[in-house]
Order: sequence, then structure tokens, then C-alpha cells
Amino acid sequence: MKKVTIILAVAIATTLFSFKAINAIWSLDSSHTKIGFTATHLLISDVDGYFKDVTATVTSSKPDFSDAVAEMTAKVNSIYTNSEQRDGHLQSADFFDAEKFPTITFKSTSFKKSSKKNHYKVKGNLTMRGITKSVTFDGIIRTAENPYNKKTVAGFKITGEINRKDFGIGTTTPAAIVSDTIEIVANAEFTKE
Repeated sequence: MKKVTIILAVAIATTLFSFKAINAIWSLDSSHTKIGFTATHLLISDVDGYFKDVTATVTSSKPDFSDAVAEMTAKVNSIYTNSEQRDGHLQSADFFDAEKFPTITFKSTSFKKSSKKNHYKVKGNLTMRGITKSVTFDGIIRTAENPYNKKTVAGFKITGEINRKDFGIGTTTPAAIVSDTIEIVANAEFTKE
């Protein structure tokens, strides 16, 4: 009897320790997504751009996203700034070097909730032009039920700043022409699978 009890206890303990929370997977709704940026030109005017070809997923086992992991990939050759000539220059070796480094990637390492409702500090690894840096952005996450298909959706707004030269982008272009500081504004909508 003692042996059976020990075997049963070991089996229960093994089951408990091997239990993992089920991660919800959230798929990107690209029609409600824009990964954008703003640079200042000649110290006087802002120029906006975004990437047309973006893929992303979010996984989280908690409904408040405090354990979320977000992964995003943008194709450099999909950059759009409302100027074909400028887009081509940005894709060239002078800036992003799309031929050698065709993607920009981001993978979060933490979503830390702030005291303000739905607000987070999102930390992760951003890779551009083959250089990976740890960055921290501000995040706002809201969820709702889509009234048409009854699926749960989540809206992510991520904002912050990076220094383009930290990633080797346009290192020979002075800040008086294109600002070193680039503002990031990413709006993305995800559907829970």
C-alpha cells in the first residue's frame, strides 16, 4: 500500500510540474495595422513613413498581457514615405541596405504594467541592419469583442524613440538633414485564435 501511495504521489507531482499554462495566440489583422515612423528633415519639418509588409504575432497566457511575447517582422523594401525617390534611397546601402538586410525584427522580452490602466512598458530586442539593441517603448493595449464575428480583438499602440545611428542607419547623413532621433508609432490590431 505504501508503494502504491508513493507511486501515486510521484505521478501527481510530475503532472503538476509538467503543467503549462495554455498560451493564447493572437494573429495580426493587417488591415488595421500600421508600423510607422517620423524623422525631422532639415531641422524644420517632420516626414512620416511606414512599412507596408508587416507580420506579427502575440502570445500570452494571461488576459492582462503581463506575460505577453510580441514578435514583429517588417520588410525593408516595403518602406513608404510618399516619395519613390526617397523610398529607394532609404532602401539603399546609405540607410537600411535592404538587399543585405531585408527585414527589421522586434521580439519583446517583457510587458510591464504601469499604474495607469491599459498602459505598459514594453521592452524587447530590435534588429535593424544586422544590429540588435534592447529598446523600451510605451504601450497601450485595449481589448474588445468584434460585434460581427464575436471574436476577441486587441489593439496595441506602441510609441517611443530610437537613434537611427545606433543601428548603423544613415551614419554619413548628418542630423541637420535627417534627425538622428526617430519617433516610432505602431498601431496593430490582433485577433485571438
